[in-house]
Amino acid sequence: MTEQQPSPPALEQALHSARALVLADLTAGGIAGAEVVSLVEDAVSHRRWWVEQWPEGASFLAGLVAQDVQDALLDRHGRWPVCPVCSGTEEHALDVEPELGPDPHWVCGRTATEVAPVGRLGRA
Repeated sequence: MTEQQPSPPALEQALHSARALVLADLTAGGIAGAEVVSLVEDAVSHRRWWVEQWPEGASFLAGLVAQDVQDALLDRHGRWPVCPVCSGTEEHALDVEPELGPDPHWVCGRTATEVAPVGRLGRA
């Protein structure tokens, strides 16, 4: 039996959801300006192709887009999002865990502390 793949509307919904979650975290960090939003759009565009090739990965989109934006921001803005757990130590960014899986969370890689689900940094 073959696994049922998401329909095109479901893929679009997954892409829109990933965009919204990452934008929520960027807004919570006060860095959701036009240039940064363009980085999100680039990441979503790239992941559109990826998820069209592997529709079963639709539930992984939020974490992947978050990681793509995080990587793109490193050169332009610096580390994002900065870890709120390790105040007073060397500044470092949170990691997305799982790197490839559903229900991604922002996690302090140094202390293994879960900070917030992707899209909910403003509530952490």
